[in-house]
Order: sequence, then structure tokens, then C-alpha cells
Amino acid sequence: MNTILAAAGIFAGTNVDDLIVLTVLFLGARAARRPVWTIWLGQYTGIAVLVGVSLLAALGLTLIPDRFVPLLGLVPLALGVRGLIRAFRGSSSPEEVTAQGVLPVAGITIANGADNIAVYTPVFRTLPAGGVVVTLIVFAVLVAVWCAASSWLGSHRRVIAVVERYGHWLVPAVFIAIGAVILTS
Repeated sequence: MNTILAAAGIFAGTNVDDLIVLTVLFLGARAARRPVWTIWLGQYTGIAVLVGVSLLAALGLTLIPDRFVPLLGLVPLALGVRGLIRAFRGSSSPEEVTAQGVLPVAGITIANGADNIAVYTPVFRTLPAGGVVVTLIVFAVLVAVWCAASSWLGSHRRVIAVVERYGHWLVPAVFIAIGAVILTS
């Protein structure tokens, strides 16, 4: 159960920004009367690429002695601190995104996914094989939840305003928490 909760927290923390981007994509698709299934498939494709890269990087990190693995927590911690600094300076702004088709949506997800790779890699490195499998299942389920939530949000403009207003504070806080957990493992 701990692995499921941790995986859900990690996914949510690294994909809050995707919630905003996906919501904008769903809004645009509805406005242009384009099919929304391409957004779903593009998001799954993009997350699959990010997870695959993270898994490969984690395998490469098996060369690092176990006693140094917790230091990988410095990566998400640094991302979180950087995000908080940007939020305090007011330099983080939501992206305007319009995309048509599976590959452009996947490309947006991948381009927006450096934080995913930075967080997933040390997490995958510290988990046993069974924990990685559980995490992948949780991620797959949560991609569907994210798409469904974004589709719903994409029909409520007031909700978008709230997410845009507070999302830039939430993401860094979650990254700092993830980094702290890895550092103390």
C-alpha cells in the first residue's frame, strides 16, 4: 500500500503542470471540434517515453554504490527549490498549448517532462522490481485519471483559473518532499 500511495504522490507531483496543459488541449479540441482521443493517446505515449527513459537511466545507475543512491534525492529537491524561487519571482507562467494529433500531444508531454525523468529515475533506482511494477501500474491508471480530470476541467473555465493560480506553488513543494524522502531512504 505504501508503494501505491508513494507512486500516486510522485505522479501527481510531477504531472500537476500536465493537468493544466491537458486542460488547455481539451478546451482547444472541443472549440475546434477535433477528436479528444488523440489527446488521451498522446498523453499515454508521452508518459510511456518518459518512464522508459527513466527506467533506462535507473538501470544505468546500478553502477552507483547503494550508499550513494539517497543523494539522487538532491535532483528533485533542487528542482523544487528552483521552482519555488521562480514562483517567488513571478517568472513561472502557464504555457499556451495547441496541438492536433497524437504525436504533437506526446511531444508536448515529453518536452514538459524533464522533471518527470529527474524524479522517476532515482525513485526507480531505489525500488525493488515488484515496486517498479506496482508504480508502473499506478502511473498507467493515473494517466487515465489525469486525462478524465483534464477533460472535465476543460469544460469549466473557472477551475482552470484556480489551477493556474496555485499550481506553480504546489509542484515545487511536492518535488521538495520527494527529494527529502529519497534523501532519507
